[in-house]
Amino acid sequence: MFSDLGKMMKLAGEMKRRLPEVQARLAASEYTAVAGGGVVTATVNGKMHLVAVRIDPAVLAEADAAMLEDLLKAAISAAQGKAAAAAAEAMRELTGGLPMPGLEGMLG
Repeated sequence: MFSDLGKMMKLAGEMKRRLPEVQARLAASEYTAVAGGGVVTATVNGKMHLVAVRIDPAVLAEADAAMLEDLLKAAISAAQGKAAAAAAEAMRELTGGLPMPGLEGMLG
């Protein structure tokens, strides 16, 4: 039993040491997604903040506001999904695949 506790304490120390590095790497990363066949592109950073949006000028001439809003939401949501998946994978790597309740939000 104490051997397992020692391993857990060692893992916790390693996680604490590596967490800032992983957080910085994720924050510096960008995740891009497209919607509408590429007419709208959204990019978010690892903290899921929107950093760029590109709209094909051709769609502005023919799109109504509701359609453009839907395309923007779809592209932003997809980019945020990529960022969330990257954060989840980084957490799995950080914890060695062990579930760690309460730590999910530490990377964002």
